[in-house]
Order: sequence, then structure tokens, then C-alpha cells
Amino acid sequence: MVPFRLLSVLAAGALVVGAAYAPAQADPVRPAPVSDPALLVDPFIGTTHAADDFPGADTPFGMVQWSPDTSPHRPDGGGYEYGDSAITGFGLTHIAGPGCRAAGDIPVLPTVGAVDTAATVGFSHANESAGPGSYTVSLDNGVTTELTATTRSGMARFTFPSSTQANLLFKLTGSENGDTAAQFDVVGDKEVRGKVSSGNFCGEGNSYTVYYDMVFDQPFRHSGTALAAATPTTPETVAPPSAPEAPNKPVLHGSVPRTPHAFAPPASGSDGYVTFDTTTRRAVQAKVGISYVSAADAAGNRQAENPGWDLAKVRGAAHDAWKSLLGRVRIAGGTPAQQSVFYTALYHALLHPNVISDTNRRYPGFDGRTHTVDQGHGAAYANYSGWDVYRSQAQLEALVAPQVASDTAQSMVDDYRQTGLFPKWSENNGETHVMVGDPADETLADYYAFGARNFDTATALKGMIADATVPNDNRPGLAYLEQLGWLPSNGRYGCCNFYGAAATTLEYDSADFAVSALAGALGHTADQRRFADRAQGWQNLFHHGSGFVQPRDASGSWTAGFSPTSGKNFVEGDSWQYTPMVPFDLHGLATAMGGDAAMATYLDTDLSSLTGAGGYTDLGNEPSLNIPWEYDYIGRPYQTQKVVRQVQDQIWTAGPSGLAGNDDLGEMSSWYVWSALGMYPETPGTADLALGSPLFTQALITLPSGHVLTIDGRGAADDAPYVQSATWNGTAWNAAHAPDGALTDGGTLGYVLGTSPDTSWASDPSAAPRSYPGAPAYSDVGTSGDTAAASANFDGAGYSYSAHALAGAGVTPGAKVTVNGVPFTWPDVAPGAPDNYEANGQTVRTSGSGSISFLGAANNGPATGTATVTYTDGTTQSVPVGLSDWTLSAGTAPPRADNTVAVTLPYRNHAGTASDSTRTYVFATTPVALSPGKTVSSVRLPSDVAAGGLHVFAVGFGTG
Repeated sequence: MVPFRLLSVLAAGALVVGAAYAPAQADPVRPAPVSDPALLVDPFIGTTHAADDFPGADTPFGMVQWSPDTSPHRPDGGGYEYGDSAITGFGLTHIAGPGCRAAGDIPVLPTVGAVDTAATVGFSHANESAGPGSYTVSLDNGVTTELTATTRSGMARFTFPSSTQANLLFKLTGSENGDTAAQFDVVGDKEVRGKVSSGNFCGEGNSYTVYYDMVFDQPFRHSGTALAAATPTTPETVAPPSAPEAPNKPVLHGSVPRTPHAFAPPASGSDGYVTFDTTTRRAVQAKVGISYVSAADAAGNRQAENPGWDLAKVRGAAHDAWKSLLGRVRIAGGTPAQQSVFYTALYHALLHPNVISDTNRRYPGFDGRTHTVDQGHGAAYANYSGWDVYRSQAQLEALVAPQVASDTAQSMVDDYRQTGLFPKWSENNGETHVMVGDPADETLADYYAFGARNFDTATALKGMIADATVPNDNRPGLAYLEQLGWLPSNGRYGCCNFYGAAATTLEYDSADFAVSALAGALGHTADQRRFADRAQGWQNLFHHGSGFVQPRDASGSWTAGFSPTSGKNFVEGDSWQYTPMVPFDLHGLATAMGGDAAMATYLDTDLSSLTGAGGYTDLGNEPSLNIPWEYDYIGRPYQTQKVVRQVQDQIWTAGPSGLAGNDDLGEMSSWYVWSALGMYPETPGTADLALGSPLFTQALITLPSGHVLTIDGRGAADDAPYVQSATWNGTAWNAAHAPDGALTDGGTLGYVLGTSPDTSWASDPSAAPRSYPGAPAYSDVGTSGDTAAASANFDGAGYSYSAHALAGAGVTPGAKVTVNGVPFTWPDVAPGAPDNYEANGQTVRTSGSGSISFLGAANNGPATGTATVTYTDGTTQSVPVGLSDWTLSAGTAPPRADNTVAVTLPYRNHAGTASDSTRTYVFATTPVALSPGKTVSSVRLPSDVAAGGLHVFAVGFGTG
């Protein structure tokens, strides 16, 4: 193989990018698919501009990433900044593109002369090269370093000048976040071993221990240790739950559970070194194994995976591993620069998660104990950037490496068995609680949907449902979600890094939909309906007046001071970026916005910037990744085709700065891979693919089933993103989504592409990708038992109706309540369960005629709004709705003139004091006549509620 020399690639890329493109006018001779994709990977892409990727040696999903760490910047996780001019060491572990410092463990640096464990050495890019599985650099001190790797071991050749003082420094205190302990033991004159303990990702206090065992092909003359100043660790910074965050810069909000062994680095520690005489034998070869279990296992990994001393053979095997994996997606056509960007993105997307089990199948569990890999699985995996990778990396991993994804899923299930929680954002065998939501739900459902199914799906679903229903550290806002239907901006969350209430509500909704999707796939229809309905909670935060998702207080009031460009109550973004994050019900979102045309206007504005200018879409960070594909859902796929190509051209290029924002363990790179193939997994937990247009004339994807999906792009060119027509297995295809079965049975999806948009292709509403509306569930828990007063929160302040008092008045679950001749059915749910709608535009399916009345009350009321009745013939009627305050302002106000008291109760419950003597009421509105002879099919509750919260327990119909 020929590793990349970056400067020549950049020069070639510059010439290609500057060329003019034209779509094919006739069928040209089709170029052959790439034969060795690994030769096209440029590991230097993403090594500046805060992408934080690294160029060093690794294998797919490997435990070892032997890569240079540079000074003075040493970026988060990747450790290598292209603009730096010195190397501090070659660390054995790295993570591609996280938002905080991580890994970089056991840096080794070759030096000449006096031992100085604080040394750095200059280098030039003209003297380095890299390719998948290899890295080489000639340092300014005259040492040439060649690195390669197996899954669990590394191999190096250090070619020194002739010297009696050729050193290898072991900077054991130099992990990116420092180390709480370090050990350097000399086993013989050719072997050293030890361990380091690090962690504290984003200041969260997690910890792990990595062991190493290194042998040399010749004896060293001297060895020793040297006192070293500890590497500074990430400080613990605590911000309020509503505090805005900069993109790609997560910080701690509130407390997190502390591990039994708190992360506490000493002020100083010991580094190690060995010294060789290279006056007659200048090349020193080294082999190192690592393990997260023991030094003996580290040695075992090295011996099992690399018993010989043939560096070229090991390097070739690493290259071949990448060639095989990358070759599951073979492209043809495009420019050399585009092919390089594509395969580099695919390479970056398949670096993580990482093998954490040893060759003897032992691995460290999240419970601090040593476990053995489950039978039927090849390895245990670690490093889950959940909030990031559920969007498109997990789907790509399952599609390209289904056995790895299955093993990863089983590892997540085992983590759940060990601790009662799925990993959220974990580093090695420790949870960090970084970011928000419950992303394991989407990740597991995504794996299953895209063909990785060899894992314990029954336990996975059971655990997902438990995470979604039982209070736990992964969902610190769960009680509010169940009682109110949203996470209030003024709520009290306490543990586990909760923040960004509005954004986190949307994250929980997507997680709930993913639970629904997996439940449905496994035949659990009741759970499928239950969680699909709860996923509609986004409607509780959609403000129909502003057209944005907005934060709300616990009382139901919209949080004051809202601005769509403010990051307050969001997560690394704002409402422009989060309002479209309803990926499972985009038809419902468009309807809420006022129809497809209104949503098109929103998207046009939002996508007027692709890099976050003005608070609009930022394709350098995850919350915006879904937005360009949403034109597909409103009959404008040509605009998706246009915008996606703009993103490809502006953000991904063949150079070190060719990726915007943190790569986040391959998530950003995976977006590019999907987009270049002309499709995107918009809907979490499903195999649904929204279509764009292919960048290449052909792509051949080997599917988990063994079948091949072929994507033909006739006329594909940079300036020809527009679909003129499409076929599926030779038959016309006029839909903006991939055909069902394309990812299982394979087939050929053919396009004719051009330079002008065809606004008619796939524009019919029936051509849109699926939306999954569910049915809005009750959004508020208004009734509690007297001995469980904390289970309900009708008014946002902890007060609720008493179920015992209601029963005394004859109102029990499922009972009939008749007022003004109108019969109502009281919600048939147990106390402490959601039992009313806090009106915000929900559509309630019901049937009736004659007249309509609403049973309910207001908190902080009275409250008014306008409901919309839809008849079976499609016509509508507006109906004013007003409800009195549930306590009549503590007895100081009369009911509204159009309200009749339906129920009077002598007291109410309170979470802190069980009950108080304030009288509470339920009211019925005066019946409003409906259109004669027509039957109601649904009622859209008011979205224009004025003052307080308007709660509807039931809708009833009278005779006239």
C-alpha cells in the first residue's frame, strides 16, 4: 500500500475542485468501482477546524489507536492539530472528535540524548504520511517513527541516529485528562509493563484503568522513572439547567452520580524510560499490547495478535482489514477528491465503538467486575457517544458491519444487566452522563432496523421500557414528562446532568418513538401504540402563535423571554435548529405550522445559513443534521437535493479542515456518507430512508443479508444534484423515500440527474416518506390518591385533585358525569396516571353530533381558547372554549358565565403536605350547537390558550 502524503493529495484536490462540471448528456462509458477503498482514505482530513480526528494507526473498531499527540494544542480526544509543529508523544488510545478531552493514554516519545520526560520534538508535514493502519513521521531529532496496529496491540519501528543515548520515554502521566495513578515495571531487559488510570470526561468524574505490556527486539541498556508534573485535568464546571451551551462544548449541569473511586489526580507522578545503544543497530522495534483488565491480558493480546516481528506484514493486515470493511460500499465515478472525502468519512465512521474485551474474552464491566463475552458474540465494545451517533452513525455501522453492531448492542444490554442502566455517553467501562436524552433507545432500535439483530432483543426492549417508565439516572426528567407531558424550564431535576428542558423533551420524544418502533418490530403492539402516542409530547411545546418549539414552565405558562435564536433551555442550539427535530412525525409538524407551504417557508429561512449564522441551521453540529431532508416530507424533494449538495461542497473537503465541528466518534462523517449515497435515515428506530441524490455514478452496497443494493446515478456531477426521474429495478419510482425492502432484499435504484430542478418529481403528498402521528396522549396528571399526593401535579406547583374526594362525589375512573344534558366519560385511568389534556393544539379523535361541551378546569385561570371541530366530510367549525380556575381563585371568584360546576370537592392534595382545605371544582362548558346532520370525527383542542393552563378531562355531545 502507499500511505497518503497529504500535500500531494491537497494539490490534486485543488486542481479537481477548481474544474467545471457538466452532467452527462448521454450514457458515457461507466467507470469501474473502486478496487481498494483503503488507498483513498486520507487520515489527515478532520485534523484541524475543531473536528478533532487523528491520523494514527488503527484497525476497524480497534482497542489501539497509536497516533501522535501534538503541541501546543493537543485537541480533545484526537490529540492531533494539523497547525501544530511539535509532537509530545505517540499515545496508544484516542477517540475521534469528542467535545471534551479523552484518552491519549501512555504516550511514547523517541528522543536522543539526555532523558527529559517533558520533551517535545518538532516535525514537518512534508516528512509524515498516513493510511488506514499505518503512520510514519521523520522527527526533527532524526528519529523516524513507523506505527501500525492490530485490534488490541500496536507495533512500531523507531529508527534512531547512531547514538548511545537513544531513548523511549513513557509519559505515563500524560493522558489527555491526566492520571490518578501510573505504574512502570521492568520485566526484563526487553520488556516493560504497567498501567495508568484516567477518565474524568467533561469533568464528570468517571475513571478507568488501561494496562500495557511492551517488548523490544533488542535489549535496552538503561531504564528508570522520572518525576513529572501531572497533566491538568478537566475542571468540574456546573451550570444551571437552562444555561445555553456553545456548540460542541458540553459542560456539566448539576450533579452526577459519583463512582466509588473518585477521580483525583495527584500533583505529580512518575514517568518511565528505556535507553538503547543504536551505534550499530539503529532500528528498534517494539510491540505493545493493552488491556482494560490486567497487564497479563495486555501481554496475552500482544502475543495472540502479533507473535512475530514483521512490521510490513502487520501493516498489510491492517490495510486489508480496512480494505475489506470499506469495500462493503464500493463507489464509481466522481472526482479523486470526492472519492477521498467519501472513503475517509466512511473510515472515520467505523473507528468507534471500540473493542474492550481481550483475546481471552475477558472485559471490565460497568459494575467494576471482570466479565466474559457472551457466547455467540465476538467481542465486547465500549465508547458510546449516544447523543451524537444515534442520528446516523449507528445505522451505518449496522449496515456495513452488522456483526460488530450486534455485538455492540449485546454489550449495551450487558451494561444494562450489570447496572440497571443502558450506556448514555460512556468512556470505556464508565458512564459520564454527558449530554441529554435517552439515546440508547434510538441506537438499539436503529441497529435492529438496519440489520444487526444478533442480540438479546427481549432484554433490550424490557430495559428500554423500564428506562422510559421507571425513575432512573438516564431520564432525570421522567416524572415531569409523565405528569405534564413536557420538561418545564423551572423544574427541579437534581441528578445526572439535566439541562436544556425544551430540547431534552424532544430527545425523550424521539427515544419514546424508538421504543415504539422496536416494540412493533418484535410484535409488542400494545407497547408500540403506547410509546408512539407518548412521543407526541412535542406538541405540548409547539407554540402555534410563534410557530416554534418553546420552553414552558411547570404551571403551563410559556417561559418568558423566548427568542428563537436563544440557546436558553436548549442544548448546543436554539429553537430554529430544534423545532424541526420531530423526525418521526414531520407531517404532523407541517400541519401544526399551518401546512406544507408554511413549513417550506420555515425551512427556506432556517437553511439560509448552513453554519449557524443568525441562529439558523448549523450543519457542523448534530441538532441540525435532520433539517435538509425535511423538504422531502412536504413535496419539495428538489430542495433537499439542492441543499444537501451545498452542504457537501461547503463543509466536507479534501484537506485537514475538511470537516466542520467535532466529528463526535464518526457521527458527522456518517452524515456525509449517507448524503453522498443520496439517502438519510431520518426516522429513528426504522429503516425508512429519505432520498436526496447520489454524488457518484454508482454505489454498490453489500447488505447484512448478503444481497447488494445498487445506486446508479446517470449524469451525476457536482452541479447536477437534481433528480429528473428514478427507477426501482427498472420500474418508474416517483417517491422521496427508498423502496421498502431495499435494505434487506437489495435491488437497483436508478436516477437520471440534471443541473435544473424537476419540481414535479416525488412532489405528490403520497410520495413523502412516512410520518408516524400516533395519537396525542393525556398530557397531565391531575389526580392523586390521598396517600400518594406526589404522583400528580395538576397546576405545576404540586397540587392535584383528590381521587378519594372524587370518588365520594361519584366520579371514579370510567364513570359517567352528566351536565346540562351532556354525558361525559371520566378518564378511565388510575390515580397518578395522565388523565387530562393540557390544551395546546392536540387532535382528539372522537365521534358525536348535535352539540359539543368540554369537561375540565384551568390552573392559574380562567383560561380561554378556540377549538376546531372536524367533521367526517372534512369541513370544520370553530368552537370557543373557556374554563374557570379549578379553585375559583381560592374561592374569591365566581365561575365563568358559560361554565356549570360539574363536581365540587372539599379539599385538594399537595405533594408536600398530603392535602389542604382549598375547595376544587370541575366545570362543564355551555353546549355549542354543531352543524346539523354532520358527525364529528375529531376535535383539535385550543392552541391559542390565553392565561394559565386549560385542562380538558373529557369531550361530550348533547342532542342539540
